[in-house]
Amino acid sequence: MQLPAAPDLTDLAHTHAGPMHWLATATATAAVVALAGLLQPGPAATTATATAAPRPAPAPEAAAAAYPLECGGGPRTVAKRVSGDLDGDGNPETVAVVHCEAGSGTPPSGVYVLTRGKGTDAPARVVATLVAPDQHRSVTELAVRDGAVLATLLGYSSLDVPRCCPDEKEQVSWRWRGGAFVRAGQDEARSA
Repeated sequence: MQLPAAPDLTDLAHTHAGPMHWLATATATAAVVALAGLLQPGPAATTATATAAPRPAPAPEAAAAAYPLECGGGPRTVAKRVSGDLDGDGNPETVAVVHCEAGSGTPPSGVYVLTRGKGTDAPARVVATLVAPDQHRSVTELAVRDGAVLATLLGYSSLDVPRCCPDEKEQVSWRWRGGAFVRAGQDEARSA
């Protein structure tokens, strides 16, 4: 079998590139490169976006706060502290269990919500009292989960029960609603 002879390419008009062909090809290539450059973000835009996300402030420090707790001139103790974002603003609050130091027995505790102080070096400030010491409760467990404060409170069924030995145990929780901490199934917590 004999193959046909190859055509003479010099006879085909479209096989000869003239100056207009090269100019059109160069213009089209430049347009594609320019369009590709416009569609991609520049490195400055990517860096600015990555660094623009604000970091949450650290949780307020419980030790230096001024608590509405009268200890008769004696020292007070921050017995427990937990932190978490309770009001949904992206910054953590601190919940502190504080009581007066006692030589014996179980001193009543206060449970307080702290936020950052106003100003750079200002101490944390109490914004809500969840349990006041005059309620004669102590706290054995404290946690923050899903924006709620969870606690186990111990108390006394009557004045005849010795203060060393609480005989009531209650699981409680508070959640931020409508500008105040609301105890599950109860009225709003006291504001500080």
